[in-house]
Amino acid sequence: MAPVHTAKKTENDQATSNLVHVDNPHLEKMKEDILYHFDIGTGTHDFPAMFGDVKFVCVGGSPSRMKAFAQYINGELALGDPNSDVANICAGTDRYAMYKVGPVLSISHGMGIPSISIMLHELIKLLYHSKCTNVTIIRIGTSGGIGLEPGSVVITSQSVDASFRPQFEQIILGKTVVRNTELDSELAREFFQCSKEINKFNTVIGNTMCTLDFYEGQARLDGAFCSYTEEEKMQYLKAAYDAGVRNIEMESSVFAAMCNISGLKAAVVCVTLLNRLEGDQISSSHEVLVDYQQRPQKLVGFFIKKHLNKA
Repeated sequence: MAPVHTAKKTENDQATSNLVHVDNPHLEKMKEDILYHFDIGTGTHDFPAMFGDVKFVCVGGSPSRMKAFAQYINGELALGDPNSDVANICAGTDRYAMYKVGPVLSISHGMGIPSISIMLHELIKLLYHSKCTNVTIIRIGTSGGIGLEPGSVVITSQSVDASFRPQFEQIILGKTVVRNTELDSELAREFFQCSKEINKFNTVIGNTMCTLDFYEGQARLDGAFCSYTEEEKMQYLKAAYDAGVRNIEMESSVFAAMCNISGLKAAVVCVTLLNRLEGDQISSSHEVLVDYQQRPQKLVGFFIKKHLNKA
């Protein structure tokens, strides 16, 4: 009988490990968990019925872009007309937007670490309350490239801070907490292989620098304030390139850190809108920028469709 019990325990452990993890004993004491910024709660919504089948979560800054992604997935998975409207689950708030298409959840997270952090806290709890398993989460977005032609797609190997360290620092109760920002290397390789199969745009795997600011924090010369020279800017960006950084944005560090804690398999896939070694301002036409912004969507859509076809 011992081998039977051992096997059963292993299966249960495996099932448990595939669940989304939360590390907060206070949640179990709450009669209801209100996800305020989503305008939904466990007392008013049946989370397992609504979200229990979710296997892929795609997040990005812009509500309109995430709605467009949901519509695109609708067509790619042959679940509906890609031109038809999709309902915003978070319609009761203007903070975030959320769309569900089959097993795919598409959510906006706003701009910067604080905004995406709030969204991720509530998203992780949503997945936990919904008893979701084997979830893959992907951030899709735009970025500034370093040493790459505009329109290149960067698959992040690890997020680094403005000093090129692979870590996310947060002050909790007056103390500095440092968390790991590495991302799933196997998942990154899968996305890179998918890009080869698509073979329509340049794609690389590299480090992504996450900053707290769009202007001085990213060594731009065109903000309201600038305390450094163009030569100093170039030295900094070249040092970033030498440290393996291929693009800059403002969300990847906390995204990687929180996904690591919750056991979510995660990736960051961003397109570059310009090469920062050649300038600071985004000057491409609207039509060109729309094409660029669709590239991560197409790569992630291809990846999701490929995985679902295997199932």
